[in-house]
Amino acid sequence: MTNSSLTSTSVTGSAANDASGSRFLARWLAADPARAGQLADLAGLSLSPSLFARLLQKEIAAGLPLPRAMRRLRNLLLATLISRDLASGGDLPQVVDTMTAFAEFALQTHVAALTAELQALHGVPTGEESGLPQALIVLGMGKLGGGELNVSSDIDLIFVYPEDGESQIASPQQRSLSNHEFFIRLGRRLIGDLSEITQDGFTFRVDMALRPNGNAGPLVASINMVEEYLIVQGREWERYAWIKARAVCGAPADIEALERIVLPFVYRRYLDFGSIDALRNMHAQIRAEVTRVEALHPERSNNVKLGRGGIREIEFLAQVFQLIRGGRDADLRARPTRAILRALADKQLLEPDVVDQLLDAYTFLRNLEHRLQYLDDAQTHTLPAGDTDRLTVARMMGFADTAGLLAELALQRQRVSSQFDAMFADKEAQADSKHAVHPDIHAALAAVDPLDAIEEHLVTLGFSEAHEAARRLLTTWQSARLQALPENSRNRLLALVNAALPLLADCGATQLITLHRLLDFMETVARRAAYLALLTEYPRALQRVIRMMSTSDWAAKYLTRHPILLDELLDDRTLRAAPDWPAFRLELQRQLAATPGDTERQLDTLREMHHAQTLRLLAQDIEGDLSVERLADHLSTLADILVDQTVQAVWNTLPQRHRAVPQFAVIAYGKLGGKELGYSSDLDVIFLYDDDDPEAPAQYAKLAQRFITWMTSHTPAGILFDIDIALRPDGASGLLVSTIAAFEKYQLKSAWVWEHQALTRARFCAGDVDIGQRFELLRLDVLRQPRDAGPLQQEVRSMRDKMNRAHPARERQFDLKQDRGGMIDIEFIVQYLILLHASASPQLTDDIGNIALLKLAGELGLIDAALADAAANAYRTYRKLQHHARLQGEEQALVAPERLTAEALAVRQLWTSVFGEDKT
Repeated sequence: MTNSSLTSTSVTGSAANDASGSRFLARWLAADPARAGQLADLAGLSLSPSLFARLLQKEIAAGLPLPRAMRRLRNLLLATLISRDLASGGDLPQVVDTMTAFAEFALQTHVAALTAELQALHGVPTGEESGLPQALIVLGMGKLGGGELNVSSDIDLIFVYPEDGESQIASPQQRSLSNHEFFIRLGRRLIGDLSEITQDGFTFRVDMALRPNGNAGPLVASINMVEEYLIVQGREWERYAWIKARAVCGAPADIEALERIVLPFVYRRYLDFGSIDALRNMHAQIRAEVTRVEALHPERSNNVKLGRGGIREIEFLAQVFQLIRGGRDADLRARPTRAILRALADKQLLEPDVVDQLLDAYTFLRNLEHRLQYLDDAQTHTLPAGDTDRLTVARMMGFADTAGLLAELALQRQRVSSQFDAMFADKEAQADSKHAVHPDIHAALAAVDPLDAIEEHLVTLGFSEAHEAARRLLTTWQSARLQALPENSRNRLLALVNAALPLLADCGATQLITLHRLLDFMETVARRAAYLALLTEYPRALQRVIRMMSTSDWAAKYLTRHPILLDELLDDRTLRAAPDWPAFRLELQRQLAATPGDTERQLDTLREMHHAQTLRLLAQDIEGDLSVERLADHLSTLADILVDQTVQAVWNTLPQRHRAVPQFAVIAYGKLGGKELGYSSDLDVIFLYDDDDPEAPAQYAKLAQRFITWMTSHTPAGILFDIDIALRPDGASGLLVSTIAAFEKYQLKSAWVWEHQALTRARFCAGDVDIGQRFELLRLDVLRQPRDAGPLQQEVRSMRDKMNRAHPARERQFDLKQDRGGMIDIEFIVQYLILLHASASPQLTDDIGNIALLKLAGELGLIDAALADAAANAYRTYRKLQHHARLQGEEQALVAPERLTAEALAVRQLWTSVFGEDKT
């Protein structure tokens, strides 16, 4: 309820406190004059289990049996809650928390007492396999499981016992029972003690309909029976019901075993967008039943729980996100509706103002629900038919009249229903409606000559190569792979193709190639109904897919390899937001820490988060939001974080590690070292350590080996990076890991000139910071050594000539990287200038990139400034063209030579000015 509705139309405090607002409370007080004093005695006390225990013991000490004492306690608590709630103008947390805590207390108390009675008669139920005593697990479902119990709600329960066996008797007077029979008797006694109506009423009504096989199934089931049922027979609506399942009784180890079974049934490891349709159908059935009942009984209209815009729609809105994403995000496995709604705002899955409205509506509707039940302690969710009762409820809600209540109710329900419709509107039905007006691919495929019919349809849409497009569409549709799909999936796929065709027609010159890419993608994902559901439920995602595929072959193949990334295309804010690398690092740490010992899951976590962030960068790249340099910076930072987190995660898997944090560092070379990483770049790295422990060499060698395995292993989520370790000391014949001292000695005494060239693009990437700082000091020391120009020039030229012979030039194509006048020439020039002049100009060793280093060399007078600028501009152009080639999926960046005549000439001129005439 909004604060304004409590103040602007509120009645006086005395009216709100009037006990006559609740007939139950009035009857309870009138039945015994001492009860008013009991209420007064509880004033200011916390309604906690310890208080419940004291009050219950007082009743038992007076000679009452446990069931009757519990009922009297329940009535006292209900009267207390009604008084407090009406006096405060609405305190939903106190009401639901107290009722939930009392239900747990009642269940635990009765189960303990009944278990003791039955064990005295039949012995201790014992597991056949484990030989351990068995205890009943009582699962609270629905609002009890969610910690949101109503004042007059029934409690939905499921009874489970750990394993079959029989009770072990201790005396001849006892009669052994099978565990199954023992717990059936216990369950029946428990239900009776709670729900039988006596002179004191009841403690809780009990509903067992959610157990496996419902009312037709056994009252209790073993954990094995539950597992078999969920795997073989569990239905979609039961996933929804089991979200709330929470054990309130049972041994912790048994509860944990049961939860391990339930978790994969409820939460899929992939993003399950098919849940939207399942919940939509479930809601439609509920609404149909409510409509039927309201038609037969008009006095039962205005159902605040099941009606349009009611409590159930808010619960569905929260739980659909749980079913979709809970398998990958443990934060969305909470049970209370309010907690989930707040998590959705925190994770930007729903707008914060939308969540505020839903929380406001939820509070209002639940408060109203309670006041409906306060009237007569009845399990009702509909406004009373009589005007007098309606006015009473309105005043209990803080309104002066019924009209005020109805107006606020209509407003809150409208807000809920609009959000519900936005999430659950049937996109396929909407698409079918459009197709009924406009000719579509459905009709073309059903024609006598489908190829001609499809071609005619495509011509109408504006396809320039309609015949070829029609052939591909028909071939794909008639493929054995698609025809083997379930009918529902084929219909959904066809609807997606139909929705995509007008978008493809707008792709201009790339119509046909984009169609090919999209159909390749759809053939790959068609067997996963969840992906088809996502694209159906979110047409905006389909538009983004087509946009990306039209622009980039690499993007098309990336999405086809990793369709799980479709989820990233749903939210413009997330997709276009600048990366928050500290937050990314923390989230990666959190997710890895959440699955200790589960290597498979950790491998996938690293890959999934890498792929997701890469796709966001790709989307911004395609939209022109990032320069090539800025993109490379981001991709390099992303790799740094992944390398660092992988090192620590791998270290944690080593069984006999001798320290908590390894004294181990990863040094980046090449594109990663120069922060020029591209989408598909491998990582050139070496491994250093500084640890005197006798076990250190073997431990760090194992760490490096496992690091490479974690990076390069193919999992269902793909690979992380290819790793190249050829630049380690002594290359392929050298050790996998080196001490920092050995590396220093090698670089100062034994390294080749080309290894010092490589050092110009090296930097500390991840791991121990002290080793990283020591490496950087060594790097500066090596690069700033005085060198003779002649021998250095000869070595650099010799290496360049060797590379040139390995990549002979093509007659009609210019290789941006390898050919003379290309990128490697520029990189060799920069490396040579650093090695030759860094002793006098130490600023040349700064990690500022080749373009800035060229310009710096020009400013220092080491090369002609104009040539330096021209070569720097050429390098920038080459990088852009290379990047564009990679986006189109090309392995090598090749262009027509005449396209880059001026750039190649400038680079060659600079080469000549530095190294003299090129004689090759």
